[in-house]
Order: sequence, then C-alpha cells, then structure tokens
Amino acid sequence: MEKIKQLNRRGFIEKSAKISAAGLLLSRLPANSKRLVSVEGEVKVALVGCGGRGTGAVAQALNADPDVRLVAMADAFMDRAEECLNNLLQKFEGSEDRLNVNRDTIFIGFDSYKEAIDMADVVILTTPPAFRPLHFEYAIRKNKHVFMEKPVATDVAGIHSVIKSGKRAERKKLNVVVGLQRHYQRSYQSVKNKIDRGKIGDIVSGQVYWNSGGVWLKERQPEQTELEYQMRNWYYFNWLCGDHIVEQHIHNIDVANWFIGSVPVSAQGMGGREVRAGNEYGQIYDHHFVEFTYPDGQVIASQCRHQPGCMNRVEEVFQGTRGSVTTNSTNYGLIKNKRGKTVYEHDGEGDINPYQQEHNELFATIKAGEHKLNDTNQGAEATMTAIMGRMATYSGQVITWDAAMAIDHSLVPELHSFTDTAPVLPDKNGNYPIPIPGVTTYR
Repeated sequence: MEKIKQLNRRGFIEKSAKISAAGLLLSRLPANSKRLVSVEGEVKVALVGCGGRGTGAVAQALNADPDVRLVAMADAFMDRAEECLNNLLQKFEGSEDRLNVNRDTIFIGFDSYKEAIDMADVVILTTPPAFRPLHFEYAIRKNKHVFMEKPVATDVAGIHSVIKSGKRAERKKLNVVVGLQRHYQRSYQSVKNKIDRGKIGDIVSGQVYWNSGGVWLKERQPEQTELEYQMRNWYYFNWLCGDHIVEQHIHNIDVANWFIGSVPVSAQGMGGREVRAGNEYGQIYDHHFVEFTYPDGQVIASQCRHQPGCMNRVEEVFQGTRGSVTTNSTNYGLIKNKRGKTVYEHDGEGDINPYQQEHNELFATIKAGEHKLNDTNQGAEATMTAIMGRMATYSGQVITWDAAMAIDHSLVPELHSFTDTAPVLPDKNGNYPIPIPGVTTYR
C-alpha cells in the first residue's frame, strides 16, 4: 500500500500503458459520480470519438471556459477511451475535477453515443466521418449544442441527413460549429474581408493544395474481425474516411468555396494509386487532381497527394482581375496587385490558435444564451464538393453538382457489433475493390 501511495500520476500512466490499461485506469475512477446534474453556470460536455482529434477538442473546450466539464465519453474501443482519458489527466493535472467522468459514464460500443449524448449540454463529435450524420441527428434530436469535426459525411446520403439535421438545429436555436477552423482563423478572415472589398477584383481562377507524405497506418492484428480492422485503419476505407480528398483536402476546397462565395457546378479530374498500392492501404487513392468549375466560370485546380519524398505544399492561391492572394494555415495571408507588388501581408501577431478560437466562440455563445452559430451548411457544402471531386477522379467523368446530389449514394450500413459484416470485403488475396476510372460509375 505504501508503494501504491508513492506512485505518482506519471508513473501510473507509464504503468497503465504496459499492463491491462483498461482495468487499471477504470479501477481508479469512482463507481458513481458525485453529481450528474448541472450546477449553476456549468456546461456539461460529452465526447463521442476518443481519438487524437477528440482528445484535442475536449482540451480546447475545457480551455474555452472554466465552467466546462467533461461528463461522459463514448467510443467503439475501450483502449481509445482510456488513452484519451490518460492524456487529459496529464494535461489537466491539478484540475481533475473538470474531468467529471467515472466508470459508469464511459460508454463503449456502436450504440454508446446515445448514452453519452443524453448526459450533456454540448456534444463533441470526432469519430471517423462515416458516423457523423447518425451522431449529429441524434444530438440535435436530443436538443444538444454541437461541435463536430469535418468532413460531415462520406456519402451523398450522409450529406442529405446532415443538412436536414442542420435545419432542425436552426429551428431549435441550437449552436453548431464544424471543425473547418480556417473560418475562425484571423489571417483567413482578414484576407476574406479584403476580397469582399474588391482588393483583388473578381476571382477568376485559383489553385488549392494538400500535398504531403501521408498519414498513419495500423497493421492488422490476428484477433481482429474484418470490421474491427477496417475501423482501426479507418483512413484507408472510403465508407469510413471518404478518401483523403474528403478527409483532409476538404480544408483547402472549403476555402475556395468560401472566397468565391459559391459551390462548383461541376468537377472533372484524375487520380490513382502509384505509391500506396498494397492491400494494407485499403481502397483509397494516393493522389487526386480535380478542376472545379464555379457558376461564374472560375476554375479552381485542386490537388492532393500522399506520396513520400515529393514536394509538400498545403495552401491556397487565387487570381483576380486586380491582383492575387495566397493563404495557408501558418497564419500567412498575402495580397499582391497586378504588377506583383505586395499590398497586404498578415503578420500573425496576436493571432489565436483557430482550433481554440472555434471553441472559444461556441462556448461564449452558449454561455450568453445566444443562437448565432450554425456552420452546418458550410460543412455540408465543403464535404459535398470534396465528394464530387472524388466521384470525378474515381470515374473519369464530368460530375455535376445537381446530378451528384440526386444520386442514391450510400456507403455506410447500420452496424451494432464487430461481428457484423464489413461493407467492403477483400478478395482471396487480401485485395480490396479499387475504383477504376472509365469503369467506376455513379447513377
């Protein structure tokens, strides 16, 4: 017992990573919460999706207002929930009372989101994108304010569901923030303001980029069912992720929609798997190039690539009738006139991390009893634009906005257990079905 008393928090976390982390951590938590109802001024938060982004979003919510409390967590995997809680305990050491969770308020399984959402005032939705429409619909039905990460869906059916839930949120006067944080970033806001005031004239063309070496990969484990493997390795399956043009490049595509003030009328492009061709990479492409055509004739060239050793570039460039603009996520904003002279440069001094700012504004609005935030349409339009781009690269055809929105396109089945059949299955050689331009079609 004396040794246990001497075990500090860091030592505990190091041990819990090595031995039966779930049992050890949860045994430390009280079986019952001291209180499960709000005290005056308290804002109760539930986290649905306990990965890295969920952990970060909870930390930002807690930092946004001292009255925010995490009261419930939900995930399909116990180890993910536990890792999240471990990280939060470290980050908020000395303020653990703000992590007001216990063994009875950490919910595990496909339907666990309902129990967590029921307990909260505000819900953070950070599961893989496939589940966003389902979780968002339930949260709004239960009258909760929402922060949800992008993208908001992986298929057209999901887009329609999210738009419908967003309209319901508006009627109920619920606040919704979508994690397209460039809208909350001072450099982008400043540049957009100058575009609206005619600083570069009318936008006529642009280029948006997310070219990088790629992201994480998780190996298959012998004990996993096919569905568990896909959910652990969710980035590489279209029904879960939407491909990296949707999951990641959506940020840059969203900026094009925002700065132009419209969604594209059509898309055409190309893509494929040149470097990431093994079956461990599931179904997705390692590069996409799309031309999006907007209502007034503007053409935006969109490229995203996951290929190590190549040029990395993550930014947006637009050409107008009077000048040009360049923006990126490092608080950089540059405007030049037609002669190439710099007429505006954002210095970034005093800028707030946009991931934090979106939570600051959400919780300030909630605490004030106001309803002025609803990013649902913006999130749905950005997601649908990226999905339309994916349809163009997968099929090799011109895809129009109206036709895409009318397609009966649903990738996500109803799931209740890891023994359920995964929506895509490998062949006898372990290879998954890959979209083939000229063969893949959308009806």
